[in-house]
Amino acid sequence: MNTALRPRDLALALLVIVVWGLNFAVIKVGVADIPPMLLGALRYLLAAFPALLFVKPPKVPLKLYLLYGMTMAVGQFALLFTAIHIGMPSGLASLVLQSQSFFTLLLAAWWLREKWQGNQVAGLALAGCGLVLIGSAHGASMPLAGFALTVAAAAMWGCGNIVTRAVGRYGPMNQFAFIVWSSVVAPLPFVALSLLLDGPATVWAAVQHLSLQSMAAVAYIAWISTLLGFGLWTYLMSRYPVNRVAPFTLLVPVVGLTTGWWAFGEQLLPVHFAGAGLLMAGLVVNVFGGPAWAAVMGRLRGAQ
Repeated sequence: MNTALRPRDLALALLVIVVWGLNFAVIKVGVADIPPMLLGALRYLLAAFPALLFVKPPKVPLKLYLLYGMTMAVGQFALLFTAIHIGMPSGLASLVLQSQSFFTLLLAAWWLREKWQGNQVAGLALAGCGLVLIGSAHGASMPLAGFALTVAAAAMWGCGNIVTRAVGRYGPMNQFAFIVWSSVVAPLPFVALSLLLDGPATVWAAVQHLSLQSMAAVAYIAWISTLLGFGLWTYLMSRYPVNRVAPFTLLVPVVGLTTGWWAFGEQLLPVHFAGAGLLMAGLVVNVFGGPAWAAVMGRLRGAQ
């Protein structure tokens, strides 16, 4: 297997990062006119249909389809869409959501009994301090509830990652097909939540008065961010080692923060910059610090 990305694949990786980074601004546009839970239902309805007519469902137990759909789709995006709807800046949301990697570590240690390396503990500590700083700056520009919901969305993404590991035990498969078929799980729970939280009259009025802007936002989130983004990402992950591809996700908040500032005038306070720096530092230590930690521990053992 190749270790260095070919120029064409490097361009595809950067395209995915741009697509996912822009997604947070598009979500903000979408929830301005569509109730968050209804937006989730429309997103996954379009992600599932008509794509499922062209791909066969991988041979994975039904319970894993259900768990993936309820964690990665319903849990994560019900919380994230609501957070942005009530005022969480889209740029900061793109940053805080990256804490999912640390929730994955915590859940893997608890559920899968995985042991931590020193760099992971250091990265978790740095990221935790960063999240505390960002959360401490809540106010008119960033409601505390929006921040808390975004952190909860990251935790649900972490749960989805654990489910993904369980899915991986069933051997090589068409991951794109799995994403398409697991999308079938999400629309009904989202519709139920929308009817419960918003009321039938609000839901029906929103459906009747969908604007071109709203429909474009739904199409982008469903087809560009979900199907194109995850389709290309799956292709790259199948061709290269994970440690060559996964670090590109560190660039998503760069695009998200830049887009939020350019499109909506979202401003960051000095404490936000400090918190962002600590969170990104924690991510870098977690992703790249393994070899350095192993080298340090090797020298210490050699000295004994």
